[in-house]
Amino acid sequence: MIKAYQGYLIKLFFKKIFIVSIIFLTLVIILSIFDEISFFKSIENNVIIPFFLTLLNAPSILFEIFPFIFLISTQFFFLELINKKELEVFKLNGLNNLKIIYTLFFSSIILGILLVAFYYSFSSKLKYLYLDIKNNYANDNKYLAVVTENGLWVKDEIDQKILIVNASKIENQYLKYLSITEFDSDFNLIRIIQSNKADITTNQWIVFKPNISTDNENVIYKENIIINTHFNEKKINSLFENLSSLNVFQVIQLGKDYAALGYSTVEIKSYLHRLASLPFYLSFMSILAAIIMFNIARNKPLIFHIILGIFISVLIYYIYYLFNLLGKTEAIPIYLSAWLPLLILIILITIGLIRINEK
Repeated sequence: MIKAYQGYLIKLFFKKIFIVSIIFLTLVIILSIFDEISFFKSIENNVIIPFFLTLLNAPSILFEIFPFIFLISTQFFFLELINKKELEVFKLNGLNNLKIIYTLFFSSIILGILLVAFYYSFSSKLKYLYLDIKNNYANDNKYLAVVTENGLWVKDEIDQKILIVNASKIENQYLKYLSITEFDSDFNLIRIIQSNKADITTNQWIVFKPNISTDNENVIYKENIIINTHFNEKKINSLFENLSSLNVFQVIQLGKDYAALGYSTVEIKSYLHRLASLPFYLSFMSILAAIIMFNIARNKPLIFHIILGIFISVLIYYIYYLFNLLGKTEAIPIYLSAWLPLLILIILITIGLIRINEK
Protein backbone atom coordinates (compact mmCIF):
# COMPACT_ATOMS: atom_id res chain seq x y z
CA MET A 1 0.00 0.00 0.00
CA ILE A 2 1.19 3.52 -0.75
CA LYS A 3 1.52 5.54 2.42
CA ALA A 4 0.14 9.07 2.66
CA TYR A 5 3.54 10.76 2.39
CA GLN A 6 4.45 8.57 -0.62
CA GLY A 7 1.22 9.49 -2.39
CA TYR A 8 1.93 13.17 -1.79
CA LEU A 9 5.52 12.92 -3.05
CA ILE A 10 4.54 10.90 -6.14
CA LYS A 11 1.76 13.32 -7.01
CA LEU A 12 4.09 16.31 -6.63
CA PHE A 13 6.84 14.60 -8.63
CA PHE A 14 4.52 13.70 -11.51
CA LYS A 15 3.14 17.23 -11.47
CA LYS A 16 6.64 18.68 -11.90
CA ILE A 17 7.42 16.24 -14.73
CA PHE A 18 4.22 17.23 -16.50
CA ILE A 19 4.91 20.97 -16.17
CA VAL A 20 8.55 20.68 -17.27
CA SER A 21 7.52 18.43 -20.17
CA ILE A 22 5.01 21.05 -21.36
CA ILE A 23 7.70 23.73 -21.16
CA PHE A 24 10.16 21.62 -23.17
CA LEU A 25 7.47 20.65 -25.66
CA THR A 26 6.70 24.31 -26.23
CA LEU A 27 10.39 25.07 -26.77
CA VAL A 28 10.71 22.14 -29.18
CA ILE A 29 7.73 23.38 -31.21
CA ILE A 30 9.03 26.95 -31.32
CA LEU A 31 12.53 25.87 -32.43
CA SER A 32 11.31 23.22 -34.89
CA ILE A 33 8.80 25.40 -36.68
CA PHE A 34 11.61 27.51 -38.15
CA ASP A 35 13.21 24.42 -39.71
CA GLU A 36 9.91 23.37 -41.26
CA ILE A 37 9.20 26.86 -42.60
CA SER A 38 12.71 26.94 -44.08
CA PHE A 39 12.09 23.56 -45.73
CA PHE A 40 8.84 24.75 -47.33
CA LYS A 41 9.95 28.27 -48.24
CA SER A 42 10.63 27.28 -51.86
CA ILE A 43 7.49 25.15 -52.13
CA GLU A 44 4.09 26.64 -52.86
CA ASN A 45 1.96 25.08 -50.20
CA ASN A 46 -0.59 25.68 -47.47
CA VAL A 47 0.99 27.59 -44.57
CA ILE A 48 -0.63 25.16 -42.13
CA ILE A 49 1.53 22.22 -43.28
CA PRO A 50 4.77 23.34 -41.53
CA PHE A 51 2.90 23.81 -38.25
CA PHE A 52 1.14 20.46 -38.62
CA LEU A 53 4.43 18.65 -39.33
CA THR A 54 6.03 20.34 -36.32
CA LEU A 55 3.28 18.98 -34.07
CA LEU A 56 3.73 15.49 -35.51
CA ASN A 57 7.49 15.51 -34.94
CA ALA A 58 7.57 17.20 -31.51
CA PRO A 59 6.54 14.15 -29.38
CA SER A 60 9.41 12.11 -30.84
CA ILE A 61 11.93 14.84 -30.01
CA LEU A 62 10.46 15.14 -26.53
CA PHE A 63 10.96 11.41 -25.98
CA GLU A 64 14.69 11.82 -26.67
CA ILE A 65 15.08 14.47 -23.97
CA PHE A 66 13.06 12.80 -21.21
CA PRO A 67 16.21 11.99 -19.15
CA PHE A 68 16.95 15.70 -18.87
CA ILE A 69 13.30 16.46 -18.16
CA PHE A 70 13.40 14.02 -15.23
CA LEU A 71 16.59 15.60 -13.86
CA ILE A 72 15.28 19.16 -14.02
CA SER A 73 11.82 18.09 -12.75
CA THR A 74 13.46 16.52 -9.71
CA GLN A 75 15.27 19.77 -9.02
CA PHE A 76 12.00 21.71 -9.11
CA PHE A 77 10.40 18.99 -6.97
CA PHE A 78 12.94 19.60 -4.20
CA LEU A 79 12.82 23.36 -4.63
CA GLU A 80 9.13 23.29 -3.77
CA LEU A 81 9.73 21.05 -0.74
CA ILE A 82 12.51 23.39 0.42
CA ASN A 83 10.53 26.57 -0.10
CA LYS A 84 7.56 25.19 1.82
CA LYS A 85 9.85 23.87 4.61
CA GLU A 86 8.36 20.42 4.03
CA LEU A 87 11.70 18.58 4.22
CA GLU A 88 12.00 19.69 7.84
CA VAL A 89 8.45 18.53 8.51
CA PHE A 90 9.22 15.11 7.02
CA LYS A 91 12.33 14.77 9.19
CA LEU A 92 10.41 15.68 12.34
CA ASN A 93 7.97 12.88 11.51
CA GLY A 94 10.73 10.30 11.04
CA LEU A 95 10.97 10.40 7.21
CA ASN A 96 14.62 10.42 6.21
CA ASN A 97 16.18 11.48 2.92
CA LEU A 98 16.77 7.90 1.78
CA LYS A 99 13.04 7.14 1.90
CA ILE A 100 12.32 10.16 -0.28
CA ILE A 101 14.92 8.99 -2.82
CA TYR A 102 13.49 5.47 -2.66
CA THR A 103 10.04 6.86 -3.55
CA LEU A 104 11.45 8.90 -6.43
CA PHE A 105 13.40 5.92 -7.79
CA PHE A 106 10.43 3.58 -8.07
CA SER A 107 8.13 6.34 -9.32
CA SER A 108 10.64 7.15 -12.08
CA ILE A 109 11.20 3.57 -13.14
CA ILE A 110 7.45 2.81 -13.33
CA LEU A 111 6.82 6.01 -15.29
CA GLY A 112 9.77 5.13 -17.54
CA ILE A 113 8.28 1.73 -18.34
CA LEU A 114 4.95 3.36 -19.19
CA LEU A 115 6.70 5.88 -21.43
CA VAL A 116 8.49 3.15 -23.38
CA ALA A 117 5.43 0.91 -23.56
CA PHE A 118 2.82 3.52 -24.52
CA TYR A 119 4.19 7.00 -25.18
CA TYR A 120 6.96 5.72 -27.46
CA SER A 121 4.47 3.80 -29.60
CA PHE A 122 2.37 6.94 -29.89
CA SER A 123 5.32 9.19 -30.80
CA SER A 124 6.74 6.67 -33.29
CA LYS A 125 3.40 6.57 -35.12
CA LEU A 126 3.36 10.36 -35.37
CA LYS A 127 6.99 10.32 -36.49
CA TYR A 128 6.11 7.86 -39.26
CA LEU A 129 3.28 10.15 -40.44
CA TYR A 130 5.65 13.11 -40.28
CA LEU A 131 8.25 11.41 -42.47
CA ASP A 132 5.62 10.06 -44.86
CA ILE A 133 4.01 13.47 -45.40
CA LYS A 134 7.31 15.32 -45.64
CA ASN A 135 8.64 12.84 -48.19
CA ASN A 136 5.81 13.85 -50.53
CA TYR A 137 7.23 17.36 -50.64
CA ALA A 138 10.90 16.37 -50.84
CA ASN A 139 12.86 16.69 -54.05
CA ASP A 140 13.70 12.98 -53.99
CA ASN A 141 10.22 11.59 -53.36
CA LYS A 142 10.26 9.67 -56.66
CA TYR A 143 12.55 7.02 -55.25
CA LEU A 144 12.57 4.96 -52.10
CA ALA A 145 14.08 1.89 -50.48
CA VAL A 146 12.69 -0.61 -47.98
CA VAL A 147 13.80 -3.84 -46.35
CA THR A 148 11.34 -6.76 -46.12
CA GLU A 149 11.60 -10.48 -45.49
CA ASN A 150 12.20 -10.77 -49.27
CA GLY A 151 15.31 -8.60 -49.14
CA LEU A 152 16.09 -5.04 -50.16
CA TRP A 153 13.67 -3.29 -52.54
CA VAL A 154 14.56 -0.07 -54.34
CA LYS A 155 12.35 2.05 -56.60
CA ASP A 156 14.14 4.67 -58.65
CA GLU A 157 13.20 7.08 -61.45
CA ILE A 158 16.08 8.30 -63.58
CA ASP A 159 16.68 9.17 -67.23
CA GLN A 160 12.93 8.81 -67.91
CA LYS A 161 13.10 5.21 -66.74
CA ILE A 162 11.68 3.45 -63.68
CA LEU A 163 13.87 0.88 -61.96
CA ILE A 164 12.62 -1.73 -59.50
CA VAL A 165 15.54 -3.42 -57.76
CA ASN A 166 15.43 -6.46 -55.49
CA ALA A 167 18.54 -7.85 -53.77
CA SER A 168 18.79 -10.82 -51.42
CA LYS A 169 21.84 -9.63 -49.50
CA ILE A 170 24.10 -6.65 -48.83
CA GLU A 171 27.79 -7.26 -48.20
CA ASN A 172 29.80 -4.08 -47.69
CA GLN A 173 29.44 -2.10 -50.95
CA TYR A 174 27.96 -5.02 -52.87
CA LEU A 175 24.38 -6.05 -53.56
CA LYS A 176 24.18 -9.83 -53.94
CA TYR A 177 21.75 -11.88 -56.05
CA LEU A 178 19.90 -8.90 -57.47
CA SER A 179 17.25 -8.37 -60.07
CA ILE A 180 16.67 -5.01 -61.81
CA THR A 181 13.38 -4.57 -63.66
CA GLU A 182 13.51 -1.59 -66.00
CA PHE A 183 10.37 0.21 -67.28
CA ASP A 184 9.78 3.30 -69.37
CA SER A 185 7.88 6.26 -67.94
CA ASP A 186 4.55 4.59 -68.87
CA PHE A 187 5.50 1.38 -67.06
CA ASN A 188 6.13 -0.57 -70.24
CA LEU A 189 8.70 -3.28 -69.59
CA ILE A 190 12.07 -2.60 -71.22
CA ARG A 191 14.29 -5.33 -69.79
CA ILE A 192 15.09 -7.46 -66.75
CA ILE A 193 18.68 -7.55 -65.49
CA GLN A 194 19.84 -10.33 -63.16
CA SER A 195 23.25 -10.70 -61.60
CA ASN A 196 25.00 -12.33 -58.68
CA LYS A 197 26.67 -9.09 -57.63
CA ALA A 198 26.69 -5.33 -58.18
CA ASP A 199 29.07 -2.71 -56.80
CA ILE A 200 27.04 0.25 -55.44
CA THR A 201 29.92 2.38 -54.16
CA THR A 202 28.79 5.26 -56.38
CA ASN A 203 25.54 6.22 -58.14
CA GLN A 204 26.83 4.36 -61.18
CA TRP A 205 26.34 0.74 -60.22
CA ILE A 206 28.69 -1.82 -61.71
CA VAL A 207 26.61 -4.92 -62.45
CA PHE A 208 28.86 -7.96 -62.85
CA LYS A 209 28.28 -10.27 -65.84
CA PRO A 210 24.50 -9.86 -65.92
CA ASN A 211 21.81 -11.98 -67.52
CA ILE A 212 19.58 -9.57 -69.48
CA SER A 213 16.11 -10.52 -70.71
CA THR A 214 14.58 -8.41 -73.50
CA ASP A 215 11.55 -9.38 -75.63
CA ASN A 216 11.67 -12.96 -74.37
CA GLU A 217 15.35 -13.28 -75.27
CA ASN A 218 18.06 -13.94 -72.69
CA VAL A 219 21.59 -12.67 -73.20
CA ILE A 220 24.40 -13.45 -70.77
CA TYR A 221 27.01 -10.69 -70.83
CA LYS A 222 30.63 -11.57 -70.18
CA GLU A 223 31.41 -7.95 -69.44
CA ASN A 224 30.15 -5.75 -66.62
CA ILE A 225 27.55 -3.06 -67.32
CA ILE A 226 26.85 0.31 -65.73
CA ILE A 227 23.42 1.28 -64.33
CA ASN A 228 22.78 4.92 -63.38
CA THR A 229 20.74 5.42 -60.17
CA HIS A 230 20.13 7.97 -57.45
CA PHE A 231 21.45 5.49 -54.88
CA ASN A 232 24.83 4.46 -53.56
CA GLU A 233 26.11 2.55 -50.53
CA LYS A 234 26.13 5.62 -48.27
CA LYS A 235 22.61 6.72 -49.22
CA ILE A 236 21.10 3.26 -48.80
CA ASN A 237 22.69 2.98 -45.35
CA SER A 238 21.33 6.38 -44.31
CA LEU A 239 17.76 5.49 -45.35
CA PHE A 240 17.40 3.02 -42.49
CA GLU A 241 18.75 5.16 -39.64
CA ASN A 242 15.47 6.75 -38.50
CA LEU A 243 14.28 4.02 -36.16
CA SER A 244 12.22 6.44 -34.07
CA SER A 245 9.40 6.10 -36.62
CA LEU A 246 8.95 2.40 -35.73
CA ASN A 247 7.43 0.91 -32.59
CA VAL A 248 9.32 -1.73 -30.61
CA PHE A 249 7.80 -4.69 -32.44
CA GLN A 250 8.53 -3.11 -35.82
CA VAL A 251 12.14 -2.46 -34.80
CA ILE A 252 12.54 -6.11 -33.75
CA GLN A 253 11.03 -7.30 -37.05
CA LEU A 254 13.29 -4.95 -38.99
CA GLY A 255 16.26 -6.49 -37.18
CA LYS A 256 15.19 -9.94 -38.37
CA ASP A 257 14.81 -8.64 -41.92
CA TYR A 258 18.26 -7.04 -41.76
CA ALA A 259 19.78 -10.30 -40.53
CA ALA A 260 18.14 -12.24 -43.37
CA LEU A 261 19.45 -9.66 -45.84
CA GLY A 262 22.97 -9.82 -44.44
CA TYR A 263 22.73 -6.15 -43.51
CA SER A 264 24.38 -4.93 -40.29
CA THR A 265 22.05 -5.06 -37.26
CA VAL A 266 24.38 -3.07 -35.00
CA GLU A 267 22.25 0.08 -35.22
CA ILE A 268 19.06 -1.81 -34.36
CA LYS A 269 20.60 -3.73 -31.45
CA SER A 270 21.98 -0.47 -30.06
CA TYR A 271 18.59 1.19 -30.37
CA LEU A 272 16.77 -1.69 -28.62
CA HIS A 273 19.29 -1.64 -25.76
CA ARG A 274 18.73 2.11 -25.41
CA LEU A 275 14.96 1.60 -25.17
CA ALA A 276 15.36 -1.23 -22.66
CA SER A 277 17.70 0.83 -20.47
CA LEU A 278 15.62 4.03 -20.60
CA PRO A 279 13.47 3.37 -17.46
CA PHE A 280 16.67 2.84 -15.44
CA TYR A 281 18.28 5.87 -17.07
CA LEU A 282 15.32 8.05 -16.05
CA SER A 283 15.30 6.75 -12.49
CA PHE A 284 19.04 7.26 -12.05
CA MET A 285 18.79 10.80 -13.39
CA SER A 286 16.13 11.50 -10.76
CA ILE A 287 18.30 10.06 -7.99
CA LEU A 288 21.33 12.01 -9.21
CA ALA A 289 19.31 15.24 -9.13
CA ALA A 290 18.05 14.40 -5.63
CA ILE A 291 21.60 13.83 -4.35
CA ILE A 292 22.72 17.13 -5.86
CA MET A 293 19.82 18.96 -4.24
CA PHE A 294 20.61 17.45 -0.84
CA ASN A 295 24.28 18.43 -1.12
CA ILE A 296 24.09 22.07 -2.21
CA ALA A 297 23.17 25.08 -0.15
CA ARG A 298 19.42 25.60 0.03
CA ASN A 299 19.60 29.37 -0.40
CA LYS A 300 20.85 29.15 -4.00
CA PRO A 301 18.75 31.13 -6.52
CA LEU A 302 16.51 29.39 -9.08
CA ILE A 303 18.75 30.33 -12.01
CA PHE A 304 21.64 28.48 -10.35
CA HIS A 305 19.64 25.25 -10.24
CA ILE A 306 18.52 25.62 -13.86
CA ILE A 307 22.07 26.24 -15.12
CA LEU A 308 23.39 23.35 -13.01
CA GLY A 309 20.71 21.03 -14.36
CA ILE A 310 21.47 22.00 -17.97
CA PHE A 311 25.22 21.55 -17.42
CA ILE A 312 24.82 18.07 -15.92
CA SER A 313 22.36 17.10 -18.65
CA VAL A 314 24.76 18.14 -21.42
CA LEU A 315 27.66 16.35 -19.73
CA ILE A 316 25.72 13.09 -19.40
CA TYR A 317 24.40 13.45 -22.96
CA TYR A 318 27.95 13.55 -24.35
CA ILE A 319 28.97 10.58 -22.23
CA TYR A 320 26.05 8.60 -23.67
CA TYR A 321 26.82 9.86 -27.17
CA LEU A 322 30.45 8.74 -26.86
CA PHE A 323 29.53 5.25 -25.69
CA ASN A 324 26.80 4.97 -28.33
CA LEU A 325 29.34 5.90 -31.01
CA LEU A 326 31.79 3.32 -29.68
CA GLY A 327 29.04 0.70 -29.84
CA LYS A 328 28.01 1.55 -33.40
CA THR A 329 31.61 1.36 -34.58
CA GLU A 330 31.90 -1.93 -32.66
CA ALA A 331 34.85 -0.62 -30.65
CA ILE A 332 33.01 -2.03 -27.63
CA PRO A 333 30.14 -4.57 -27.45
CA ILE A 334 26.69 -3.14 -28.18
CA TYR A 335 25.25 -4.00 -24.76
CA LEU A 336 28.14 -2.20 -23.05
CA SER A 337 27.51 0.96 -25.09
CA ALA A 338 24.00 1.19 -23.59
CA TRP A 339 24.57 -0.12 -20.07
CA LEU A 340 28.10 1.04 -19.16
CA PRO A 341 27.05 4.72 -18.81
CA LEU A 342 24.35 3.51 -16.41
CA LEU A 343 27.02 1.69 -14.41
CA ILE A 344 28.99 4.93 -14.18
CA LEU A 345 25.84 6.70 -12.94
CA ILE A 346 25.29 3.94 -10.35
CA ILE A 347 28.83 4.38 -9.02
CA LEU A 348 28.37 8.16 -8.73
CA ILE A 349 24.99 7.68 -7.08
CA THR A 350 26.35 5.11 -4.62
CA ILE A 351 29.06 7.53 -3.57
CA GLY A 352 26.51 10.32 -3.24
CA LEU A 353 24.18 8.22 -1.07
CA ILE A 354 26.83 7.82 1.63
CA ARG A 355 25.57 9.65 4.72
CA ILE A 356 22.71 11.13 2.69
CA ASN A 357 20.45 11.08 5.76
CA GLU A 358 22.76 13.56 7.47
CA LYS A 359 22.13 16.23 4.83
